[in-house]
Amino acid sequence: MELKSYKDLIVWQKSIVLVLKIYKLTENFPREEVYGLTSQIRRSAVSIPANIAEGSRRGTRKDYRSFLINAFGSGAELETHLLIVKQLPFGENLDYREVETLLEETMKMLNKLITQLSE
Repeated sequence: MELKSYKDLIVWQKSIVLVLKIYKLTENFPREEVYGLTSQIRRSAVSIPANIAEGSRRGTRKDYRSFLINAFGSGAELETHLLIVKQLPFGENLDYREVETLLEETMKMLNKLITQLSE
C-alpha cells in the first residue's frame, strides 16, 4: 500500500487518538492548572501529530526525520508531565491506562520510523 498522506500513517492516527484522550483526561484537572500542567500536557500531546504532519510535507528525508525527532521529544515531554501529575494529589486517582498505552505505542512507532529514515 502506497502512502498518499501523513494521514495514512498509523503513528499519526494513533497520535490523534492520544490527543483526544489527553484532552478528556485533563478535563478532570483543577481549574488552577488550566495555564499550568493542563496547558503543557495538551501542547506536548498536540505537538506529536503536528510534527509528524509537518515533517512529512518537507522536501527531504533529513527534514522529515528531524520533525519526527521533535515529535519523539514531545512524547518524552508528555510522558514526564504525566509522571508528575500522577504524583500530585489531584492526579492520584485518574485512569492513565489508555493514554500510557497509546503514548508507548506511538513512541515505539516513531522510533522505528526515525531509524528507517536514518538508513
